[in-house]
Amino acid sequence: MRALARAATAVENRTAESQQLLKELFPHTGRALTIGVTGAPGAGKSTLVDGLIRQLRGEGRSIGVIAVDPSSPFSGGAILGDRIRMQEHHADPGVFIRSMATRGAMGGLAPATTDMALLLDATGRDVVLIETVGVGQDEVEIVRLADVTVVTLVPGMGDDVQAIKAGIMEIADVFVVNKADQPGSEKLEREILAMLSLAHRPDNWVPPVVRTVARDGQGIGAVLAAVRAYMEFGGRRGNRAGRWTLRLKQMLRERLLERFAEREFEQAAEQVAGRERDPYSVVNDWLKRF
Repeated sequence: MRALARAATAVENRTAESQQLLKELFPHTGRALTIGVTGAPGAGKSTLVDGLIRQLRGEGRSIGVIAVDPSSPFSGGAILGDRIRMQEHHADPGVFIRSMATRGAMGGLAPATTDMALLLDATGRDVVLIETVGVGQDEVEIVRLADVTVVTLVPGMGDDVQAIKAGIMEIADVFVVNKADQPGSEKLEREILAMLSLAHRPDNWVPPVVRTVARDGQGIGAVLAAVRAYMEFGGRRGNRAGRWTLRLKQMLRERLLERFAEREFEQAAEQVAGRERDPYSVVNDWLKRF
């Protein structure tokens, strides 16, 4: 476990050693079931993930958890408040939990999330759970990484369904209406079902809607059953090449940006803003380096 923790730190810091390690481990990946859990802040994602850990450990599964947290505007580190409730698993060798800061990345994931998921997969974890940061409708990046995406909603948080129309609706493989013991849960479920009746997915999968009260453990088994039903249906693994197309584009984008100092962007921006240079020439000059 200590060696895994050291490797995870190297991966998150994107060291040269971690790149070599990931290259060597890559042939051993592709076995773990990767489940993404996303949704708005306050939807109970951490509590749901905690319930999934407990259920899966009861089945004897080994678990890796990547919990992506918002970055502190002061330190740049992760704000780990939601992670406290997972501490009951910290002494369990069958559970490895890693919190990661977004470090300004959009889409609900940290820059090294893909690499971290591959590391956990290669080290023999049966299931990798990825909890996104919870920023709203731009968390669609999870679709390129997870085999199954679980979108968590709760009643009474405003116009939730409208909030997910612009992106998350299309990526949900399973909907979870959490805190289903609260007023409005039936209405929220009806709204989701109504929207699903108007939508059409290319794979013809109709995402099920599962009610849970995650803090009490209610409905957790039903969520796992829905996840497994999607995988039996064919899941996203049937489009592995398509998902790797998205991942490779993102990896290239990240690696290119890492080669530039922030000050270089600032200096070029000052020149463009002052109309000393045009942005097209600036970008073309950068591309010539490669």
